[in-house]
Amino acid sequence: MIIAVDAMGGDNAPDEIIKGSIEAAKENGVKIVLVGDPQVIKEHLHRHKTDDVEISIEPSSEVVGMDEHPATAVRKKKDSSIVVATKLVREGKADAIVSAGSTGAQMAAALFGLKRIKGIERPAIVTVLPTLKGGKILLDVGANVDSKSKNLLQFAQMGSVYAEKILKIPSPKVALVNIGEEETKGNELAQESYKLMAQESTINFTGNIEGRELLSGDTDVMVCDGFLGNVVLKFAEGMAATIFGILKEELQQSMRTKAGAALAYPAFKAIKKKMDYSEYGGAPLLGVNGVSIICHGSSNAKAIKNAIGVAEECVKANFIEVISETI
Repeated sequence: MIIAVDAMGGDNAPDEIIKGSIEAAKENGVKIVLVGDPQVIKEHLHRHKTDDVEISIEPSSEVVGMDEHPATAVRKKKDSSIVVATKLVREGKADAIVSAGSTGAQMAAALFGLKRIKGIERPAIVTVLPTLKGGKILLDVGANVDSKSKNLLQFAQMGSVYAEKILKIPSPKVALVNIGEEETKGNELAQESYKLMAQESTINFTGNIEGRELLSGDTDVMVCDGFLGNVVLKFAEGMAATIFGILKEELQQSMRTKAGAALAYPAFKAIKKKMDYSEYGGAPLLGVNGVSIICHGSSNAKAIKNAIGVAEECVKANFIEVISETI
């Protein structure tokens, strides 16, 4: 299996990206194609032992910046790392792409290069939220700020396939993120989406879910439009950082609290691991005709290694074909 990795995308590129790619190649036995500036990539590869792994370089001379307009940048920068990596998948030279660069650029490159799966109106960005009962899915988290009820139904179908095939959750429970549990709650989009999901036999729809229940873990797939999903995601990230920051500050107030912190260290470490996005690595852009894994912009080597693992799982599970059949 060949995975194309955007070596130049992300806050920690290229060092952490390359390091994570090497680790994935060693542990999973996949072939890695690093896409980017050959000279820069070679300099970083020389710092690691790569004799026992299959890693090649695909040259690209440009990089799409995080502050650039995604669609415009993808059209103008034909030789950018994200465009070249996506092209490898389109041409069958790679089975999947992994990138921690501009999410908008990755989505634009996938739409232009890989196209949509037949029947899918809009793609969706999915994220795995850490909950009390393990990782659960939230989508869309930013691909579509304005959506129709049919779009949300397709998000639910694609999310259900991902939960079942990749997260190994049998008959995943699907819910609509809303302001109340009753069918009549919410705006027109929510009410119409509820009706469509309740009638759909391809998903295990359980009704509405309120914001306070998102992290309980009782729902496997949580569906909403991209505007709401992105707000929820960023709020959750900020809340986690704030709580850990306050906890750290309070535990350093006195010798007594420091001693207590030392005793509770194993528990704190376990909690941090459950909340760590790098444990999940990344998630696919759902709805495009190819496996395109989106990673957090600040991904480290561990996150990239796990994201490559997700890409491998998607390919092995014939993920694109299953979604096509479902829709």
